[in-house]
Amino acid sequence: MFKSTTNVEVRYAETDQMGVVYHANYLIWMEVGRTSLIKELGFQYADMEKEGILSPVIDVNVSYKKPLRYGQTATVHTWVEQYDGFRVVYGYEILTPDNDLAVTATSSHVCVKSETFRPISIRKKFPHWHEAYERVKKEDN
Repeated sequence: MFKSTTNVEVRYAETDQMGVVYHANYLIWMEVGRTSLIKELGFQYADMEKEGILSPVIDVNVSYKKPLRYGQTATVHTWVEQYDGFRVVYGYEILTPDNDLAVTATSSHVCVKSETFRPISIRKKFPHWHEAYERVKKEDN
């Protein structure tokens, strides 16, 4: 399976009064992982946005398993869980420094025109992205 791996150092500002990472900060780390994956595939969201296309999150599912704390380093693994030419579901695992599972998650995305938010086909508008996603999806089977 093609996975992108990114390390994130837990900053003090990301923790809550209990000294653990505030739950919403994992979403930011997921974005860091997703951006890294896309970059490793040879693309950038900025190029998509220059063409008037955005990729909003339409669904997120997160399961919290074990806390991370200030000063630790989280490892974020990201991969393409599902892709159908229109919708992309990314999978995530966030690990503690001891390689224990801290979080499992998925996020679903579609591409839309920035001025209307009407969905577009990735397959048609960005054929190179489509080919890369199909390739990494096939690596999983």
